Amino acid sequence: MRDPYEVLGVQRGASAAAIKSAYRKLAKKHHPDANKNDPKSATRFSEINSANEIIGDEARRKQFDRGEIDAEGKPRFQGFPGGDPRGRGASPGGGFSFRTGGPGAQEFGGGAGFEDILKSMFGGARGGTQTFEESPFGADLDLSVAMSVSLEESVKGGEKRVRLPNGKELNVKIPAGVTPGQQIRLKGQGETAPGHRPGDLLITISIAPHAFFKVDGSDLRVDLPITLYEAVLGAKVRVPTLNGAVELSVPKNTSSGRTFRLKGKGLPKAGGAGDLYFITRIMLPDGNDAKLEALMEKWRDDHPYNPRSDLG
Repeated sequence: MRDPYEVLGVQRGASAAAIKSAYRKLAKKHHPDANKNDPKSATRFSEINSANEIIGDEARRKQFDRGEIDAEGKPRFQGFPGGDPRGRGASPGGGFSFRTGGPGAQEFGGGAGFEDILKSMFGGARGGTQTFEESPFGADLDLSVAMSVSLEESVKGGEKRVRLPNGKELNVKIPAGVTPGQQIRLKGQGETAPGHRPGDLLITISIAPHAFFKVDGSDLRVDLPITLYEAVLGAKVRVPTLNGAVELSVPKNTSSGRTFRLKGKGLPKAGGAGDLYFITRIMLPDGNDAKLEALMEKWRDDHPYNPRSDLG
């Protein structure tokens, strides 16, 4: 993956707030739901989320800046502390002490050159080529990738295509009810090496920000815009849920900020589901409206009231 700073378009010294702002702007712009006719939007959106998982997290950002992890969040090779690849066997003088192979294998002390050590590890110790199974290092052949799914996909499940670092692409089945940070393991889909079983593919799930649903535990919240006349006269308005639109009754004389609850229309949880809350926001029409202004002036003169009287 590209440098996460480059993906989000921020400088390395950018503040956490600047990174958060850049991520939100790009996530909104490239969200697959807003780019249904662009087959590449899902890939760009996933890259944006992966970058944010690295530099949007303070601890992981420091690790990346120090070179401890790469742009995919995988640990970088840092050498062998104390000389020994497994933290054991260092000679008293601080040099290396390696054994390879079985009976008759060579041992190199602190005076051995690194080239000789490599020869012993990967060939020549017994006059032949050494297999990976004989290496003292073991092989980590697992692959880790990040996948961003929509809120609807996290609830209902589905199938998405994921691109691996080696360019390979796979269709991945997303189980219903996945949560942020949950991992999906695909056996045998990792890297390969002679003498070893193929590694596994570990997919870490993140849930993309939704255009209007805000997650609050197992509950969902939505800002519901209503007109001035709907607030005064009451109305039935269509509102979204995860299972399709429904009608919500807004009673007469509804103030901005009033909250309505649809029970059981939130996210699944043990023993049921959370609730869906709508918070009304009275929206005036764009531009100036002389008739509305005249009506409000007459209303102000005939029916004055102070909604801020409790504020002192």
